[in-house]
Amino acid sequence: MQQPATIKLFLPTGRARSLRTAEISNWSGKAIAGPRSEIEDILKREELSKPGVYILTGTDLETGDPKIYVGEAEIVNKRLKQHKDKDFWVHVIVFISKDENLTKAHIKYLEGKLIETAIKIGKAKLENGQSSGAVLPESDRADMDVFLEKTFQLLPVLGSDVFTPLTTHHPKKKTTILYCKKKGIDARGQRTENGFVVFAGSTASSNETPSIPKAVHDRRDLLIKKGVLVQKENHLLFSKDYEFSSPSLAAAVVRGASANGLIEWKDKEGRALKAIEEQS
Repeated sequence: MQQPATIKLFLPTGRARSLRTAEISNWSGKAIAGPRSEIEDILKREELSKPGVYILTGTDLETGDPKIYVGEAEIVNKRLKQHKDKDFWVHVIVFISKDENLTKAHIKYLEGKLIETAIKIGKAKLENGQSSGAVLPESDRADMDVFLEKTFQLLPVLGSDVFTPLTTHHPKKKTTILYCKKKGIDARGQRTENGFVVFAGSTASSNETPSIPKAVHDRRDLLIKKGVLVQKENHLLFSKDYEFSSPSLAAAVVRGASANGLIEWKDKEGRALKAIEEQS
């Protein structure tokens, strides 16, 4: 569980989506982030002449899914210059140490853990899916795991949630599992910070109504092509957890028809999501 933190954001240009830096109180690390359109200014930052790890973020042109490249370098700005030929990325996030204690082994360990986490969570396609990693002494490994924890805490603040698990639960709130059951389909899911996640193992209708919205039909078609929805006997099966932007889109994909997610998703007592949220 992540600890409460005070985060200091600095906007050198005054614009929230422009170049920015981020620090956490009592942490030796620092993040520098910005859009590719400002890469020349980013490369001039003194911090980027140090060892560090970096994440290039963008969109996969074939699927429309998030796509990332995770890298490490002893001199970050020199390495970033070599990535100008990669056309997918539009944003970069760099992590360095203010006390200059990161070694080559440290940053290779961090790179390996970032890649490992991204693959495990599966929210983004990796441009590079392998890392040699590094074997560290026990004390160094403990220090780098703390560094990683702070890195994961800052990434959503800097605009990237691909390292955040879909089904994280608030430590002080009871999680409500919701169900969508109708005409042989049985789906389970829950509200998330970004919308609604349908759990792996849920089933969806293999048929679509004539009046299904085009956007829902296209999403179902895409999920079938990506292997998220697979044909299983007389229904479709979710092969993995999948997050939708809203409960209604989730319910519509499950039903193969237009749907109001606030009504379709219900708890085990039969209370609709709308009633649950009105009572909370």
